[in-house]
Amino acid sequence: QVQLVESGGGSVQAGGSLRLSCAAPGYTYSSYYLGWFRQAPGKEREGVAVIDTDTGSTYYADSVRGRSTISRDNTKNTLYLQMNSLKPEDTAMYYCAAVPSSHLVGAATIATMTSSFLYFGDWGQGTQVTVSS
Repeated sequence: QVQLVESGGGSVQAGGSLRLSCAAPGYTYSSYYLGWFRQAPGKEREGVAVIDTDTGSTYYADSVRGRSTISRDNTKNTLYLQMNSLKPEDTAMYYCAAVPSSHLVGAATIATMTSSFLYFGDWGQGTQVTVSS
């Protein structure tokens, strides 16, 4: 049973915007970290943005800080990633994921949290984002 489903990807020109959505029933209330990750061909999967559903704290990769916003809407059971000023280097498959907050005790960086997501998280199938010059 698929629990996380991404949508909203597509092809845009550099400088454009996209809003990615992740249907995440049962994950948006509390006790979870929710995140967006991306992977380009030949590269490692990297964390883009993470939100702590208990505190509201957010974390962003340096490469997207100031251009992206992670948020959630409990009424729609949906996680969002708003991306503005898109660059060709943003081209990747984007995944959403959820991990119990208890598995991220001591986590303070995107890199550390990404490891926890990879070990313990539930993942969606991905949505492709392509940014042309």
